[in-house]
Parts: sequence; structure tokens; C-alpha cells
Amino acid sequence: MNVLISRIHLKLDVGLPAIILSILFLSVLCVLFLYCQPALEQRMERLFKPYSGNVPGASVMVIQDGIPVLIRTFGFAHLEKKIPVKAETNFRLASVSKQFTAMAVLLLMQEDQLDFSTPLTTIFPEFPEYGREITIGHLLHHQSGLLDYETLVPDTVSVQVKDHDVLAVMMQQDSLYFEPGTEYRYSNTGYAILAMVVQKISGQSFSEFLHERIFAPLDMKTTVAFEKDVNLVSNRAFGYRTTESGFEPRDQSAYSAVLGDGGIYSNVHDLFLWDQALYGNVLLDDKLMTKVFTPATLKDGTPTDYGCGWRIDTFMGHERVHHTGQTCGFTTVIQRYPQARTSILVLTNRDEPMVGDLADQISKLYLGDPS
Repeated sequence: MNVLISRIHLKLDVGLPAIILSILFLSVLCVLFLYCQPALEQRMERLFKPYSGNVPGASVMVIQDGIPVLIRTFGFAHLEKKIPVKAETNFRLASVSKQFTAMAVLLLMQEDQLDFSTPLTTIFPEFPEYGREITIGHLLHHQSGLLDYETLVPDTVSVQVKDHDVLAVMMQQDSLYFEPGTEYRYSNTGYAILAMVVQKISGQSFSEFLHERIFAPLDMKTTVAFEKDVNLVSNRAFGYRTTESGFEPRDQSAYSAVLGDGGIYSNVHDLFLWDQALYGNVLLDDKLMTKVFTPATLKDGTPTDYGCGWRIDTFMGHERVHHTGQTCGFTTVIQRYPQARTSILVLTNRDEPMVGDLADQISKLYLGDPS
């Protein structure tokens, strides 16, 4: 609707009283709202038809100019108990969590407790020699070359892996995929290590640091880095796996307790607060906020499409920062178009990888011609 409004050229007599002009303009707005909103709602219903009914569901929010212009929920948060998805339902964010891990690290940088060039061995002196060339910047930008911890954990593991276990596994290695800084390779290992960096420097558990320094200041009341027997997820969605015969519960895996790479639960209301805070200096100063959304480069100057916890590209001619998350039973996405002041949030409790495509389709509905 905003696009249509921006293209209206009202040819009004400048001599008309201001009150008449106001009434005419408001009338046009009402007509446009009545015309556009049902059409958008119908398109959303079609897009999310697979998430409606007696199936694992979805929670969706579209934000424009600081206002949630659309909030829709579909399906069930818990199939067996027939608990419907609501806007307050908390989903595991999976890799969308990485933007919070990155923010935690940058908060420590703002306090001069570390910087992008700090070697891993400065934080963990006992780390093997190969860690001497890995910096905090390499970890943030997926340029560390660290081995994927998922490939190193035995299939027979009977307890959930945690961030400190990832660190311990890396301390047993003696090689990397590549020389740090020479390649980009997406790394869950790197972000689990970053969670331990935050814990080591702050003296707090990673989940406590996130709550005290990010979630509480932004009034994200129910967002939590979930630790079993330590804290709780209220209004929790449970994850499901898609099978040929339907859906089966699949809420946890051996890696679900790793926090730094994907262990945060949140809902669209709290993520709205997060989204709005990223427009200003609520948490970080200008210099570091710019770093968050600046694509990193490799040693040879080759640019990547990754900043600090965010992918950076363009879509439909609009600059975009975004991230997806997929893990056991959950798939999520957040897309932000800062220049258009538009954001798309989609949270689901199933393991289907098409959520990014859904967010793209929603973006097409709400983004206008950038020219």
C-alpha cells in the first residue's frame, strides 16, 4: 500500500481549505487500504497454505517504517496437544542466533576487551598452536578454517554437545581446512567458539550475558538462549520433521544445546524490538554498527557477502541484510531492507528449507520499485 500511496499525484486546487484537502487525502488512504489489504492477506494465505490446518505452523511479521503492518500465524506449535501458533510463540531461531552471538562479541569490543585482530590463543592460551593465526575477525566472518564439529562428534554420543565441548574438540585437532583469512567457509564451529570467548572474557555464562546485555535492555522479555534445567522457554513451539506420511516430532538433536551457533528461542514481537534497535545506536556506537553490516574481505582483498552474523546482498534492487536458520525441527529467516525500512520475519517449527523462498515472495509483495 505504501508503494501505491507514493505514486499518487493528487491534482488538488491549492485554494481549497486545508481541512478539505485533509479529508480528501484521508479518503484516498482509506480506499487504498480497503483495496490493498485484502489482496495482500489473500496472497499471504496462499503462500502459507501448507502451514495452515493440522500441521506444524508458522509465525510471520512484516515491518515497515517502524510499524508491524502484518502479523499472521498458521498451524500448530504442538501438534499432539493441539496448541496453535500465536504471535507470542517462541521458536528456536537456529542460525539466526548468530547475529546475537556476533553482537555479544562486538559489545566486548566496544569495551576494548578485544578486537577483530585478537588471536584465539590470547583468549585461550592452552589452545593448540594452529589457533595462533585465527583471529576474532576470522571467527565472526567465517574465515577461520576450523573443522566442522558436527563431523568430529561420534554418532554414538548419548548426551547433547555444548559450546564448551566444541572448544574441547577443537583443542584436540592439529589442522584446519585452510589458512585463516584466505577462504570463506560457513562455520558453526566458529560461532560456538565465539560463545566461549564471550563467556571467558565476561565471566558470565553466555546465556546470562545475552540476557543482561541484549535481551533485557531491549525488553525482549521471552527471548532466551535455552539451557535445559537452567532456564525455560515460555510459549514454546516444538519441532517436527517432514516425512512421506506426515510429520513426526523432531525437536532435539545431539547439537541442539550448542548456543553460539543456533540455540536462541524468540518470537516475532521480540524480534521486532531487535529489528528496530539495529537502526540506531541502542547497543553499539556508529563505528561498530557499521562493521555489523559491512561485508568482510579475504586476505587477498576478495569480498565476501558476510558481515558479523549477517549475510549482505541485494534483492529486487534493494540492499538487504539477512540470515536463515535451519536445525532439527525448525526453519527460520529474517530479511531486512534498511533503506526501505522494511523487514520480513518468518519462524516455523518444521525442517523444510523453503522458508527463504517464502520470505522472498513476501518481500516482493511489500517492496516497491527502488527507483
